[in-house]
Amino acid sequence: MSEPIRVVVADDHPLFREGVINSLRATPDISVIGQAENAEEAVRLVRDEVPEIALLDVTMPGGGIEAARRIAALCPATRIVMLTVSEDEDDLLEAMKAGASGYVLKGVSARELASVVRSVSAGEVYVAPSLAFGLLREMSKARPSDPLAELTTRERQVLELVASGLSNQEIGVKLGLAEKTIKHYMTNILTKLQVRSRVEAALLAARVGLGQASSDARPR
Repeated sequence: MSEPIRVVVADDHPLFREGVINSLRATPDISVIGQAENAEEAVRLVRDEVPEIALLDVTMPGGGIEAARRIAALCPATRIVMLTVSEDEDDLLEAMKAGASGYVLKGVSARELASVVRSVSAGEVYVAPSLAFGLLREMSKARPSDPLAELTTRERQVLELVASGLSNQEIGVKLGLAEKTIKHYMTNILTKLQVRSRVEAALLAARVGLGQASSDARPR
């Protein structure tokens, strides 16, 4: 039997937070390992526990999107799901840009929430169906002149090494990171570049010259 999915829940409304926690704890393959009521607590808890999933409220004190941005930078192995009442497309887009892999509207059933946690933990991206069309419309717009503009410094570093021909394991050794962490960076990179595979990402990087200098500098 596989290990349960470890989850941190952050929401400033105690009654709602407890309801979410109790519903998830009733699911055998999900384990809630901590809870927070603001962004600062959420970031600290995720940093200390490194759960598979951080379930964040968008409007909690300190800002759920800001917490997502910090968690994505500090703990790329943790995948982020926003749980919110906001159907604002700007909130959705900002959350995804900040590193979220899921955007769930409050009012979702316990069964659906558990399903989202499982799918996001497995590497998938989830957006509430009522908002998915708007996201696809935004993603279909012309890309910026620099397709790598939205990548973090670390993500660009990983992509540069991918474009130089290194495997996830080799990249992990070079950067002093676990292979699992590199895989999560790659998931973020593919999402931001709107490509389907590391090969497409490497080709896109090569078109803008990323990876060439690193390749030339590799020891022979």
